[in-house]
Amino acid sequence: MFTPYKHEPFTDFKVDENRVAFEEALKQVESELGKEYPLIINGERVSTEDKIISRNPSNKEEIIGVVSKADQQLAEKAIVSADEVFQSWRKVDPEERAKILVRAAAIVRRRKHEFSAWLVKEAGKPWKEADADTAEAIDFMEYYARQMVALKDGKVVNSREGELNRYIYTPTGVTVTISPWNFAFAIMAGTTVAPMVTGNTVLLKPASTTPVVSAKFVEVLEQAGMPKGVVNYVPGSGSEVGDYLVDHPKTSLITFTGSRDVGVRLYERAAKVQEGQNHLKRVIVEMGGKDTVVVDKEADLDLAAESIVVSAFGFSGQKCSAGSRAVVHEDVYDEVLEKVAKITKELSVGEPVSRDVYMGPVIDDAAYKKIMGYIDIGKNEGRLVAGGEGDDSKGYFIQPTVFADLDPEARIMQEEIFGPVVAFSKAKDFDHAIDIANNTEYGLTGAVISQNSAHLEKAKHDFHVGNLYFNRNCTGAIVGYQPFGGFKMSGTDSKAGGPDYLILHMQAKTISEMF
Repeated sequence: MFTPYKHEPFTDFKVDENRVAFEEALKQVESELGKEYPLIINGERVSTEDKIISRNPSNKEEIIGVVSKADQQLAEKAIVSADEVFQSWRKVDPEERAKILVRAAAIVRRRKHEFSAWLVKEAGKPWKEADADTAEAIDFMEYYARQMVALKDGKVVNSREGELNRYIYTPTGVTVTISPWNFAFAIMAGTTVAPMVTGNTVLLKPASTTPVVSAKFVEVLEQAGMPKGVVNYVPGSGSEVGDYLVDHPKTSLITFTGSRDVGVRLYERAAKVQEGQNHLKRVIVEMGGKDTVVVDKEADLDLAAESIVVSAFGFSGQKCSAGSRAVVHEDVYDEVLEKVAKITKELSVGEPVSRDVYMGPVIDDAAYKKIMGYIDIGKNEGRLVAGGEGDDSKGYFIQPTVFADLDPEARIMQEEIFGPVVAFSKAKDFDHAIDIANNTEYGLTGAVISQNSAHLEKAKHDFHVGNLYFNRNCTGAIVGYQPFGGFKMSGTDSKAGGPDYLILHMQAKTISEMF
């Protein structure tokens, strides 16, 4: 029924037609700024007095939208209705559920530049990064639709004479999706439609800095034929609404993407069996990284420098996959560092309203202060080679920053900064480089730049990350091509966009019939 999956192509903004189309989309979005967005509970629009104000991180005076804020009473209403709707939604033909995703993907594809323009405004994404975010959201819908169809009849098991055995997957229940701001469309959409297409109902609590893109997406799902109450839009504070939904005895599954500290806390809360709860909650968490680009002495040094810069500074380093550490063999250390510094100093930073801006702002004031604090720490721990300055007078802009000569145990080599900062450390040989790469509590992504096949083979076994890339940057996993998820304190290695992901949202059921 469905054509084979193929990922959504990225837009070439060097083509005048595409550039003009994107500029028009930006104008359209600018004409809609400041609108109000209600909660959506069981298909009903609910406005509240308490609001979340979404602001443009490039221009903090510009209001993107005013979003109603849920409280515990409304969260309770949403979860009760989601539990009721689950009883019918779980029995809907999986192919029909999949068709909703395909229709939603088609709607987003027709409005691709519009959604990307919202990401430019609300998340501060440069054109290229926004376009990739939207393409990934489309990919998640298309891929998970096909995966659901492939899983709808379960897996083959053996039967003996006189019996028929079946092994099928059945929905789990009410799902709480807590999505991040950094991939405000892609991860939000992926972690919403995965439980939805597998027959669960969803309470979507988006990040408070990027709630408008989420509201627009729920409207798309409705247009695509999603029944009332299957996905409920309940933005609110983590401490009030997030904790309440995580703790609720009717919650069956929690899917979270965000910081290590919040993820660990959520994991602990979900483990407690509440009064009236007759099941153990499942938890899918992706919690970040401290990712390393390893450069061998037998490497293409221009490729190495380019890979370090792209990994470190794409979307201002605000990716859990960002390469915030460069571990370089001592024989080529100075040359690689010089090349990276040169490229870094040429990068453009500003409001991403035109395609030639490489790096936009960081997301908000709290992020700005945190990153600038780490830059101050870096000035004491290492040698500043590039950047190191910030300007928050209009938006939250930080220059791409390179530190050299770091001890592997230094704070900026160990702690997740989540900003445009990369730290260099010197390795005496390849084994030493891998040891340094593994010396953090995280294990999400990593890259090795080397032309030595034996060293790549060693890295395959010894570099302990969930996504390992050879001779390229360590960001930019594509749905269905590079399933994404990490080891250690990076999370539960759920491998989003991969063949095992949907199964995490379902329960296996064995049915045996005797004749």
